[in-house]
Amino acid sequence: MRLLFLGDMVGRSGREAVYAQLPGMIEKWKVDFAIVNGENAAGGFGITETILTETLAAGADVVTTGNHVWDQREALTFADRYDRFIRPANFPDGTPGRGANVYEAKNGARVLVANIMGTVFMHPELDDPFRCGERLLEGVELGRDADVIFVDFHAEATSEKICFALFVDGKVSAVVGTHTHTPTADHQILNGGTAYLSDAGMCGSFDSSLGMDKEEPLQRFLTKIPKGRFEAATGEATICGVGIDIDDATGLATAIKPLRLGPRLENVTPW
Repeated sequence: MRLLFLGDMVGRSGREAVYAQLPGMIEKWKVDFAIVNGENAAGGFGITETILTETLAAGADVVTTGNHVWDQREALTFADRYDRFIRPANFPDGTPGRGANVYEAKNGARVLVANIMGTVFMHPELDDPFRCGERLLEGVELGRDADVIFVDFHAEATSEKICFALFVDGKVSAVVGTHTHTPTADHQILNGGTAYLSDAGMCGSFDSSLGMDKEEPLQRFLTKIPKGRFEAATGEATICGVGIDIDDATGLATAIKPLRLGPRLENVTPW
């Protein structure tokens, strides 16, 4: 099967690019399952119910998140109502929403999607992501209980990302990192057959600082004094993500290739 994952949507620029191009990508590349990280979709901070439903309507089968998941407080009220909305699984018990769920792909495959957040340089108060992953996979065997298992690992440190992938290598189809908004070039298939990429990058304007208007972060570096709020950049967006081919018999990856479409970065497509 073919799985498409798009990195963090940032602001209106990123949203509009995804809405405009995702349907055509799914049709042209015959994508069986599409996942979009939406945690920066609302002006760079969180996601609203309207944005969630628009992203699903554009073709996303699941919307994952990360550390900004609750920035728009309405997410606390709608998280339980949408089974295709995923928040990090290592939040405490009782947190609204779900950290993992099983879905049916267009080809009939059972796809388990999990969202886990790293703790290095981020939120050390959350549950250990390694033990969280271990609990999620307890009693779940790839090929028996799920045909595909995909993990969006939302983290700052590349060391934590690769070590998590090594920890679950051979037990999941893919581990793809999000959060840093910068696409990495280390797409690979690990020894056990798990596809890996440290960061998928973002769907947003690269004439920016990580998708945010560059003036405010630049002046903060220069003066150490906030002048105003961070605002999402409004320039033309580049769509970043990854395409993964997965063996129908084993659930393990056979290929992983990057996706970059738009200005600034070198364009490349997975299929």
